[in-house]
Amino acid sequence: MQFLDNGGVFLVSNSSDFGFGFNTNSDLTSFTLVIIHRTSSRIIWSANRDSPVQTFSNFTFANDGNAYLQSNGKVIWSTNTAKKGVVAIELLDSGNMVLVNNDGGVVWQSFSYPTNTLLPNQSFLKGMKLVSNLYNNLSFSLQIKTGDAFLSAEFKSQQPYWSMGKDTRRIINKSGGDVNSATIEANSWRFYDENGTFLWQFVFADEYDANATWVAVLEDDGFIKFYNLYGQIAATRQIPDDSCSRPQACSRYYVCHDGNACQCASGLAQVNCKPQIVSSCNKSSSLVSAGENLSYFALRFVSPSSKTDLAGCKSSCLNNCTCLAMFFDKSFGNCYLFDQIGSFEDAKNGTFIETYIKVSGTSDTSVGLENKKQSTRVVIIVVVVVTIVAFFIFVGIRYYKKKTEVLSEISEDDAFLENVSGMPVRFTYKDLQEATNDFAIISGRRNYSSSETSHFPAYAFRMMEEGKVKILLDEKMKVNENDTRPMVATRVALWCIQDDVNARPSMTKVVQMLEQLRPVPSPPEGRQASSGLFRPFSELGTSLGPSNDRSDVNLSNMALSGPR
Repeated sequence: MQFLDNGGVFLVSNSSDFGFGFNTNSDLTSFTLVIIHRTSSRIIWSANRDSPVQTFSNFTFANDGNAYLQSNGKVIWSTNTAKKGVVAIELLDSGNMVLVNNDGGVVWQSFSYPTNTLLPNQSFLKGMKLVSNLYNNLSFSLQIKTGDAFLSAEFKSQQPYWSMGKDTRRIINKSGGDVNSATIEANSWRFYDENGTFLWQFVFADEYDANATWVAVLEDDGFIKFYNLYGQIAATRQIPDDSCSRPQACSRYYVCHDGNACQCASGLAQVNCKPQIVSSCNKSSSLVSAGENLSYFALRFVSPSSKTDLAGCKSSCLNNCTCLAMFFDKSFGNCYLFDQIGSFEDAKNGTFIETYIKVSGTSDTSVGLENKKQSTRVVIIVVVVVTIVAFFIFVGIRYYKKKTEVLSEISEDDAFLENVSGMPVRFTYKDLQEATNDFAIISGRRNYSSSETSHFPAYAFRMMEEGKVKILLDEKMKVNENDTRPMVATRVALWCIQDDVNARPSMTKVVQMLEQLRPVPSPPEGRQASSGLFRPFSELGTSLGPSNDRSDVNLSNMALSGPR
């Protein structure tokens, strides 16, 4: 067998779809021993993916039945089948390479040692491990354990980020039973228990194509993607469905938002998401909040380190040399400690998780972060106060405009009355005030001497009580003895000259009382007529009938001198 034959391929399946041989890596100086799909050039399996060899390395199928890869006298990879009766090596049309004995029994097969790709009808069993290529010093793995299939980040301690049992797209064929194996069949990935009972399936392509050869690939970004080898077409569905639920959706300490947009966690923005950790066992280490409304992919799958309160959780992390990040679930008192951390994701529907990162020293980092939080609180308080003040100003302006509109309507009523033919002459408040010495003293009237001075309101009130209101009228006026209008007019007039303008009736009520459309209540007693010690007109009960929305509005000067 020579490396140079057929572009490095020295073993081909009967259908010629698959080949086994050396593949040149991207650096053009190193090589890996692979099974390749020849039409698509997709590598299906690799013997030494993490240990590439240089020129003059050898693949040997020894007489003792062992197959191995050797470089510079050192064995890089081996099937470990020496003296197990192996007599032949075959590459099947399924893409599976097998070492068989004289009876045709399989002693070793590549399907039992998958790398990052699963082929159709290749049984992925409990105990096997599918691992992605290393990227940014991190790889991802697929395993079947505890009755489910899990995807995990290969940190120092594995951190799961997906399971088929929690995927809402899973179709359940039979409830109960633990998953023991998984196989790609046509356009779906099927899961079986140890007895071969069909439990679940995940349909990754809507249309069934008998000529399609679908493979599952665990990519170096943490997704499982499904490809048709003929045409290199990717299926519409991938695992997981939410791209932000992957460990490296963004850089470490960054937050993945919808649409896979990445942003540094707010609590670590001051240090550009690069908290300095010289030693996690440093006694001067402290914890800083990474921010609010954060979640972490592994919390849905791992058990809490302990149940405690926030202070206890912080203490556990600070006293644990391997702890670099902690999460505290306030709802259940669950404390989670992690020795490595990936990217965060937005908390969905709110969160009760407190997130803290260990940093070196108490430092300016934690102090600065605390100051930033304090500044945020101050800004919130200022915004709330300004909003409240603005609200009251708005209410005040609305009230002022409403009052102005009401007074404007009253002025319109006054203007209307001025233009009605035959209405008495109207005087301003100031004119009446000057003419009557502030409505107090009047002299030279009929029925008393011109030298006599009198308090006219008290005099008018006394005449009203004695039923002599006609004496208050102009002597040129002729009034019938049974005419009640003088009494009504006097009562209305006494109401209209009250010191407290709030006690005076509105112009509408004055007109209604003069027209005798509503009764006129007795005005205050004589001793109260100028003192203002009486109830407002609007408080005299229901005897006045329904009031309108202007009954309590202060009268204008012109309204005061309206018809009496």
